[in-house]
Amino acid sequence: MALDLNNEDYKIFRNSFKKFLKTEVIPHYNEWEEKGIIPKELYLKAGKMGYLCPWLEEKYGGPEAGLEYSVIIAEEMVKAGAIGVLFPLHSDIVAPYIYSFGTEEQKLQWLPKFASGEIISAIAMTEPNTGSDLAAITTTAVLDGDEYVINGAKTFISNGINTNLVVVACKTDPKAIQPHRGISLIVVEEGTPGFIRGRKLDKMGFRCQDTAELFFEDCRVPRANLLGVEGMGFKYLMLKLQQERLFGSIWGQAMAEKMLNETMDYCKSRNIFGKPVSAFQHNSFKLAEMATEVELGRAFLDSLVADHIAGKNVVKKVSMAKYWINEMANRIAYDCLQLHGGYGYMEEYPICRDYRDVRIFTIFAGTSEVMKSIIAKEIGL
Repeated sequence: MALDLNNEDYKIFRNSFKKFLKTEVIPHYNEWEEKGIIPKELYLKAGKMGYLCPWLEEKYGGPEAGLEYSVIIAEEMVKAGAIGVLFPLHSDIVAPYIYSFGTEEQKLQWLPKFASGEIISAIAMTEPNTGSDLAAITTTAVLDGDEYVINGAKTFISNGINTNLVVVACKTDPKAIQPHRGISLIVVEEGTPGFIRGRKLDKMGFRCQDTAELFFEDCRVPRANLLGVEGMGFKYLMLKLQQERLFGSIWGQAMAEKMLNETMDYCKSRNIFGKPVSAFQHNSFKLAEMATEVELGRAFLDSLVADHIAGKNVVKKVSMAKYWINEMANRIAYDCLQLHGGYGYMEEYPICRDYRDVRIFTIFAGTSEVMKSIIAKEIGL
């Protein structure tokens, strides 16, 4: 059964978050896009309002409201045209690693600051020569007494410039016969000697969301910063990537809906050859096709979100959603820009930025091709 996020309690929260976006984000978003980064103070403001880690228990500093509220936040940020402010990355992708695999001491040490915005987090998996093949990472963490000595490089790290805390995937057993069994997750905090931020990467889209290279040169971190059990990192990543891919699907669906709605309004108001763009049969058919795909995506996604919150195994379905919804969103972007004509190529129209931003959706958190491989395995091929 699909989850209804439009009842009265959810509406109150949704409207409150919309006001936050209207006052604290939208007036500054273009400036942040130009600078390629958002101010850290925004996280503190969001934390004060309870918009970070809304699912987190009160004893760890959270409001204990539920993951449904994270879904609302993700959707509303897209609708407002502010997708580059990736609160869900911090709240719903990185924080769960600490919550699920951290010791009680680690949770009490870090999670309250996640919820308050005092910590901005990141997760470092991808390396210059290793993308989807996580088992092939080469960053090492060698135990030396009560410390791990980390050496290696990471790239495409979201929040890499702003981050105060990074969950780093590294090889604690580089000689493991099965490479994935040598991977562990270790928390590295800002200010740790040997933890070096590289350049802020200049991206095609998501420009205000800082993405960086990170380097670890004889970076010594306490043994106590290990998350969970040594050698279990790959399993932990596979478990949590499902929620990351779910949020990637939520963003893609919300983006498709936004682009379609704005394009329909444009096509109804823009006249050519004496009548609205939408009055031409080809264009009306194209809009009808897009509306159908968007409706199908919404029905599938709502059911998937409900299953995930209920704790069901969603590996197959979330892989399907991550692949299909985001490929659909890219088709929508192409056709919507085309229907805008020359104006679609102008930065003053939202579709221009949306067209750039949506392209990454079929790549991050596992490419469409990787998703198809998982689906094939799940259906017994």
